[in-house]
Amino acid sequence: MQNEKTQNRLLAILSDGILIIYFLFALFPLVWMVLVSLKSGPELFTTKFIFTPTIDNYIAILFGDARAAAGVVARQEFPRNFMNSLIASSGAVLISLIVGVPAAYALARYNFRGKEDLAFTFLSFRFAPELVVIIPLSVIYRQLGLYDTYFGIMWVYQLVTLPLLIWVLRSYFEDISPDIEQAAMIDGYSWWHVFFKILMPLVRPGLAAAALLAFIFAWNNFMFPLVLGGSNVQTVTVASLGYISSAQGFFNRMAAASVLASLPQIILALSIQRYLIRGLSFGAVKG
Repeated sequence: MQNEKTQNRLLAILSDGILIIYFLFALFPLVWMVLVSLKSGPELFTTKFIFTPTIDNYIAILFGDARAAAGVVARQEFPRNFMNSLIASSGAVLISLIVGVPAAYALARYNFRGKEDLAFTFLSFRFAPELVVIIPLSVIYRQLGLYDTYFGIMWVYQLVTLPLLIWVLRSYFEDISPDIEQAAMIDGYSWWHVFFKILMPLVRPGLAAAALLAFIFAWNNFMFPLVLGGSNVQTVTVASLGYISSAQGFFNRMAAASVLASLPQIILALSIQRYLIRGLSFGAVKG
């Protein structure tokens, strides 16, 4: 019996050690990005972990740098690009919520011909390669005047955000018994009252998880704003290319921009952490 306990303890220590090693391996690129963002030009291409940190890179991307090398603009307009990403991603998620929540409810509650085909069509938009649709979309956007506009970027982001939100919320609505709605309606409540006052609080964890994931996918998208956006709505993912020129690559400034660009996702995830954990683990222990 004692040998069995010792063996189980050793296995637990071994598994914990493996998880810690994997955690450090997965976290290393993020740590290295932060370190690179704090390095000066001479230390950029060194692999030293001990160096004199500097915040000049953050100052340069936020307020401009008069000492920028030839071929690279002195002011990268990072704050403006940051706001462009924030507006486009938030607007895309808002549109997805307005359209996706009723669509998910309809797919979960109503039986109609071609329902599963329609649901699979929504999901196929998420799996389709962006390069397949980017050329015809570029032609259509220029003809309709949607090129380089906030609404155009928000609209095309629906190919990324809407399918994810519909499929996540559909499973939540399916897990809620229809008897709850019927009982509330028998008591005299209208359908709208039941939907907003009863159903929406029940699916709030899934709504938070789906909205966060949709925001992350929209924020990190590169291809759509690169082709369908210009200088007016240039996002941080596209603007990061401005730190690389034919003469020199400002990788330390690119790393600093990446660190700042990751803050909204981290802050949003931490602020809704309670709902996020419930939303991502809901249904894992069913049955």
